[in-house]
Amino acid sequence: MDADLSQLYLEDFQVGQVVELGSTTITRDEILDFATQYDPQPFHVDEAAAEQSMYGGLIASGWHTVSLFMRLLVDGLLCQAASLGSPGVDEVRWLKPVRPGDTLLARGIIHAVIPSRSKPDRGILRTTYEMFNQDGDRVLSMKGVGMFARRQESG
Repeated sequence: MDADLSQLYLEDFQVGQVVELGSTTITRDEILDFATQYDPQPFHVDEAAAEQSMYGGLIASGWHTVSLFMRLLVDGLLCQAASLGSPGVDEVRWLKPVRPGDTLLARGIIHAVIPSRSKPDRGILRTTYEMFNQDGDRVLSMKGVGMFARRQESG
């Protein structure tokens, strides 16, 4: 693995660190396009049906919200880090509906930095990820596990 000093490595993260990942605004057309293809439930694809639903209007698929989060995670952290992927997500919670025009802000809070005992070139970050809407309401929570390379010692 080539060392790139412009990247963030496992050693660059600390327990309690908050990583701001940026924001994005979701549109009506994006909600309809995503849901039509991947989650065509009436409250995601039919504005009249959504008005009559318990949500009182069109809402984004939770999976769309996770996809938007993933883009912010890549742009806000992973493209600058020595990321080696992830073995998975422990928990995903959709806490409030995401609506057309919402601006979503994402962040991560590092809970554990764990160097691998069997593979000294890498380790694990355990992170709680959150997204908030423009009103400060938490709309998404996820517990993530990410693998990151460790900085190679020269010499």
